[in-house]
Amino acid sequence: MGARPRRRRAPAAAAAAAAAAPGPLGALLAAALLAAAGAQQSATVANPVSGASPDLLPHFQLEPEDVYIVKNKAVSLACRATPATQIYFKCNGEWVHQGDHITQHSTDHGTGLPVMEVRIEVTRQQVEKIFGLEEYWCQCVAWSSSGTTKSQKAFVRIAYLRKNFEQEPTAREVSIEQGIVLPCRPPEGIPPAEVEWLRNEELVDPALDANVYVTPEHSLVLRQARLADTANYTCVAKNIVARRRSASAAITVYVNGGWSTWTQWSGCSTSCGRGWQKRSRTCTNPTPLNGGAFCEGQNVQKTACTTLCPVDGAWSEWSKWSVCGTECTHWRSRECSEPAPRNGGRDCRGPELDTRNCTSELCSHAASGAEDVALYVGLVAVAVCLVLLLLVGVLVYCRKKGGLDADVADSSILTAGFQPVSIKPSKADNPSLLTIQPDLSTATMTYQGSLCPRQDGPAKLQLPNGHLLSPLGAGRHTLHHSSPAAEGADFVARLSTQSYFRSLPRGTTNMAYGTFNFLGGRLMIPNTGISLLIPPDAIPRGKIYEVYLTLHKQEEVRLPLAGCQTLLSPIVSCGPPGVLLTRPAILAMGHCVEASAENWSIRLKKQSCEGTWEDVLQLGAEPCTELYYCQLEAQACYVFTEQLGRFALVGESLSMAASKRLKLVLFAPAACPSLEYNIRVYCLSDTQDVLKEVIQLEKQLGGQLIGAPRVLHFKDSYHNLRLSIHDMPSSLWKSKLLASYQEIPFYHIWSGLQPFLHCTFTLERLSPSTCELACKIWVWQVEGDGQSFTVNFNIAKDTRFSDWLVPDSEVGAPALVGPSAFKIPFLIRQKIISSLDPPGTRGADWRTLAQKLNLDSHLSFFASKPSPTAMILNLWEARHFPNGNLSQLAAAVAEVGKQDGALFAVSEAEC
Repeated sequence: MGARPRRRRAPAAAAAAAAAAPGPLGALLAAALLAAAGAQQSATVANPVSGASPDLLPHFQLEPEDVYIVKNKAVSLACRATPATQIYFKCNGEWVHQGDHITQHSTDHGTGLPVMEVRIEVTRQQVEKIFGLEEYWCQCVAWSSSGTTKSQKAFVRIAYLRKNFEQEPTAREVSIEQGIVLPCRPPEGIPPAEVEWLRNEELVDPALDANVYVTPEHSLVLRQARLADTANYTCVAKNIVARRRSASAAITVYVNGGWSTWTQWSGCSTSCGRGWQKRSRTCTNPTPLNGGAFCEGQNVQKTACTTLCPVDGAWSEWSKWSVCGTECTHWRSRECSEPAPRNGGRDCRGPELDTRNCTSELCSHAASGAEDVALYVGLVAVAVCLVLLLLVGVLVYCRKKGGLDADVADSSILTAGFQPVSIKPSKADNPSLLTIQPDLSTATMTYQGSLCPRQDGPAKLQLPNGHLLSPLGAGRHTLHHSSPAAEGADFVARLSTQSYFRSLPRGTTNMAYGTFNFLGGRLMIPNTGISLLIPPDAIPRGKIYEVYLTLHKQEEVRLPLAGCQTLLSPIVSCGPPGVLLTRPAILAMGHCVEASAENWSIRLKKQSCEGTWEDVLQLGAEPCTELYYCQLEAQACYVFTEQLGRFALVGESLSMAASKRLKLVLFAPAACPSLEYNIRVYCLSDTQDVLKEVIQLEKQLGGQLIGAPRVLHFKDSYHNLRLSIHDMPSSLWKSKLLASYQEIPFYHIWSGLQPFLHCTFTLERLSPSTCELACKIWVWQVEGDGQSFTVNFNIAKDTRFSDWLVPDSEVGAPALVGPSAFKIPFLIRQKIISSLDPPGTRGADWRTLAQKLNLDSHLSFFASKPSPTAMILNLWEARHFPNGNLSQLAAAVAEVGKQDGALFAVSEAEC
């Protein structure tokens, strides 16, 4: 507050005002002012000051400032003004006694005006007299012949700093790369204490370490724990009075051990017969440190081996002697085959052919020329007969082929409804079969192959009645489909005897497995939203694979996250890895991201054989390989992959507006025998698998749901999540929570690696007969989104939300093999693919189908595959099983066909 000039008053008026001052001070002021006025008037006449104006108001060159009293030391207040004849202090509206002023007079060398400086001292006792009523303040009042001026107010406060911290950091053990938040709330003090952190008695400077920062609430945050962060941390609060230290918190950063890769198998222990061989690995990838868990499992594996013994060869018996030749010799032979040499054994020794002279009576030298001619004529005759037989066979084959009929189907097959396939065979009279009125406006036919009618005239080709198509009735076409469930069961039963089929674990709720061939199939983990679709012909013909699908618990798999990265989906494995797929399989899983290109960079990660995680796809960017592709929807993603393995969806926020969906769920005990009653508030990633795990956990704890789950959008703003309870009837219940709210640190939620985060509110009934509980629970992110729960129920008998604890099972078995795994019948699927894959004359091809199914943003990916239509239908199957609407798909295909009337037709001229 600057100096405030007053209007000029006459000396007599000023003296009268001064006389109003209390006690002898007023009289002294009045006399001084009158004398000064007279002296000034005479001085003005006798000795005028060069350059000075007699009408100037006092101007403060120095004003009193706020000060703090430390312990019992008095403080000094000073002010200086020019031109001033008198300066006095006024404190809390009362004039300070004249004897308490220390005054110095001087002259301003620049202007020649008089300068006056006054000081007073203020003691602790003076301030404490009015403590609690108002703050102690003082200001200067300066007089001149022209009037008075007041200075700004200066406040005098007693400085202090209490001893006890409101909140101190606590010791913790954390895994490497995990976020750490050390809270610190300094003691109360005036002026407010400044906070700094010590690491092993050395100052922590966030400007020198990007991994460290201090929040406005004075908490120390380590974004990712490093081994070097293992230390004792101390919070220090200080002001002008004192310096306080909190209790030191020991932070231990541990590293869980990891196995190295297996060494190569050693040689077999025996050179002949059965033995053993081994391989080993070490717990050095990484080595456990600071109390981290040692690797689980064996470090040495042994297996039986058999080394084939060498077998020396031995001669067979000699053959009979040959007929005596023209040179009067005959021969015999033997083979090294009883046994033949193998496994490095020696060959037989000696000759394999023996030749001797014939005896005289067995030697013949004559040969008839006529017999040679007869032999040659016979050979020619046999050759001619063979040629004639070959020509006859070719003619018969051509005639039969010309009379064959190929598959001929009415074009309404592609526009008729599809009957969904189930495990049980459908009855022919099932009224629920989907039917669509055929388009009778055209009479075009669909021909496969190059067949043409033999007879003249525009004869129509009739659709043959097979087991897949019903006879064409009067106006409606109904498609029937047989189910190979019995054959699939026998097929699995036969393969279950194989050793590799028994090698996978059985009985776990987080795993599905099955045996598949070229017909394809589907694996599902119930109530998790996780499935694997194996399209037809994805497995090469002649191959049989046992495929598994596993949902991993996050504590079982170490997924390193860097910077602002966060886990957005469950970690899912499908395998076996390394199998050959000729078409992409589709892995479906949920996610918890509110996706937007400007806020998120989302990547698909895959774990390599060495155990490291690699980025195989960045969503929204051009894929670096055609092996992977991802369709991201509001709550699920569909991953096209030609290589099975372990996958996870990871996001990195690009702005503080990036948000994840949290599912907030409230549980409480179903029975309450004691006076205490606990309400558990879970903050979960909004995916089905996490909710399923929590429901199973609460069923084991005997919990019940006490409110419908809510969704909260959690932003990347570094702010914690707070939870509080309100509006409880104090006559019936009381809370044991000492603070006004609880907090879950930001990084615990944002990383996504701690799946079951929750806070517990412990309440106490004042009477055992109290059963009605009514309260409100607030959950909110500081400066962010929030949700509130209104709890009003009877803790003894209220079961309104008990149905949530028994989630409905997903339709079908965890493994579906062959056509039973698909809603589109195989024959109809092949018709659609063969018709829409070739480019249409008016765009009536697979591109139009993709637009009608809202998949036109993926045209480049579909076009990169040998059959784009097959990719579209596979994605439709993955998105809509088991509750997809086949009628909508049939209508979309029908609209594509109507755009080009010749799409499913062949004219006679083309034959």
